[in-house]
Amino acid sequence: MRLRRRRRESNRLMPIKNQKDPGRGVFTRRALLFMAVQMGALGELAHKLYQLQIKDGDRYARMAASNRVSKRYLAPPRGRIVDRYGVALANNKENWRALLMPEETTDVTGTIERFSTIIPLDERDRTRIAREMRHQRRFIPVMLRDFLSWEEMARIELNAPSLPGVLIDVGTRRVYPEGELLAHLIGYVAPPNERDVARSALLALPGMRVGRAGVEQSQDEKLRGTAGSVEMEVNSVGRVMSELNRVEGVPGAEIGLTIDRGLQQKVLSRIGEQTASAVVMDCRNGEVLAMVSTPSFDPSLFDSGVSHAQWIEWTNNERTPLINKAVAGVYPPGSTFKPAVAMAGLQSGLFSPTDRVFCPGHLDVGGTRFHCWSRWGHGSVDLHQALKYSCDVYFYEMARRVGMDRIAETAHQFGLGTALDIELPHTRTGLIPTPTWRQSHHHHWNGGDTIVSGIGQGFVQVTPLQLATYTSRLATGRAVQPHLVRAMNGDIGPETTPEHWPDLGMPEKYLSALRGGMFAVVNEQHGTAPKARLSLPGITMAGKTGSAQVRRVSRALRESGHFNSANLPWEYRPHALFICFAPYDAPRYAVSVVIEHGNTGADAAAPLARDIMTDTLLRDPVNHLTPPPESVADAAAPEAETPAPDAPPADTPE
Repeated sequence: MRLRRRRRESNRLMPIKNQKDPGRGVFTRRALLFMAVQMGALGELAHKLYQLQIKDGDRYARMAASNRVSKRYLAPPRGRIVDRYGVALANNKENWRALLMPEETTDVTGTIERFSTIIPLDERDRTRIAREMRHQRRFIPVMLRDFLSWEEMARIELNAPSLPGVLIDVGTRRVYPEGELLAHLIGYVAPPNERDVARSALLALPGMRVGRAGVEQSQDEKLRGTAGSVEMEVNSVGRVMSELNRVEGVPGAEIGLTIDRGLQQKVLSRIGEQTASAVVMDCRNGEVLAMVSTPSFDPSLFDSGVSHAQWIEWTNNERTPLINKAVAGVYPPGSTFKPAVAMAGLQSGLFSPTDRVFCPGHLDVGGTRFHCWSRWGHGSVDLHQALKYSCDVYFYEMARRVGMDRIAETAHQFGLGTALDIELPHTRTGLIPTPTWRQSHHHHWNGGDTIVSGIGQGFVQVTPLQLATYTSRLATGRAVQPHLVRAMNGDIGPETTPEHWPDLGMPEKYLSALRGGMFAVVNEQHGTAPKARLSLPGITMAGKTGSAQVRRVSRALRESGHFNSANLPWEYRPHALFICFAPYDAPRYAVSVVIEHGNTGADAAAPLARDIMTDTLLRDPVNHLTPPPESVADAAAPEAETPAPDAPPADTPE
């Protein structure tokens, strides 16, 4: 039994010949599958290597380079604004600022917070930064702080490792060397708002400014220029190591104005502290040589931000320093409107220069009495005498016969109550009323409306610029348009030649009659403006006075003989106006002056216009290629002349 058991065990231990191993086939298949997977992976790797190194090698090389190269766009320098002689009126000055490149930091919020511990950011800065971060692309830098001092820049550089994406940049800020002198004309710039950026992506660049008033606004796109770019090598924390490439932006155009800065200063000094406006034009081609509106403001405050207190002070000032009164102030023209009424009457054929009207000191129409400024009247007067004495009754009667529609048509030809094509925003057109206009406002037009319009009162409103244009057209017979832009990058436009402007189409004999009446106002005995007479040898001036009431004076008060508008509070006194041109025999310059609540044109506006015209003639800017010496217009203003002893007494002289 034991022997048989041992034999069986030994038989089990002995290899069986020719018996197949079942695990051997499984091992072979697994090896082949594993080898196939390995070969596939190696193939895929080879394909990827080919894709990365051969096919897409250049693209990834550029991406790798971008990890060390930062590219940003540069705001172009804003174009300069200069006067007719090239004197800078708006210029640029270097300005250091801190920028944040959002794409160069992984924690924008943290970077801004760390920056604020080094350079404080107020609530307005934080609001602006948050707004720009929301609306701008990550590759466009965001300005953290502007107008940095050397000490602030040093602190930022010292902490650069903890401020990834923050860099110091040099830009420009707008400066106005003349300050308040030309604020209304030049205007000012301010940071763009969201609407501005939506219209032009260029405005998203740090340092870009948008014109908000004056020539800065009207010529904004020409002044902006074209953006440049700079490529810089940066390290791992975003610190600039070197500048690799720079493409400078194209500066904005240089705008050359018609303004003579020296004459502008003279006009401002003549006006002094009065609330007034004055315009000096070359009446042959419409170039505006000076345009002053007082009081004024400092335009440079808008570039860095106007404080709330300053804004409240400006807006609450009854003398409106932010408004350019020369183009946006509207006033009844008073008797300066009479030459336009006269031309309407002459062209209608209903009047001739020799027709006479009797003035007893008033005109009664339909139970209403319309007073002449002289309660004694002027007697029988023709056109020449009516202009010379500024007789209200003559022009009441002329307006009544001619009608308001004809007067409005002629006034528009002279540039009154129309939109003038000048390079300034926010200009007003004024108003020459008509029956149709009145009815469109659901009111009845009556004969009295026409009569008072005949002396520039009632609903009639014009701007000082329109008065200067009107005077220029009277003096030359040409339809000149006022303009401020004389040259673009040094190229002078065709508007400087008188032949560029068409003829008004008014008969010369009538224009001569009006000029003769205006000559008499200043130079003949009993004229209303003897104080406007020039003392320059061989040069005479023609002009017209005007006083525009701002409140109605009752008939009883007028006839009492005790009314004197000079005794009224300032805001109730009439506006004082004067228009003039000179030299009389070869008109070259036209001047309009409006003094708010100046009381009478003869006493307040006429002497001021005389002084301005004297300065203009002494400088004679249109005949100079370089600025005349400042001393040339320092001649003392002529002494005011007193009215002739036999001049008629006046209640409120024009």
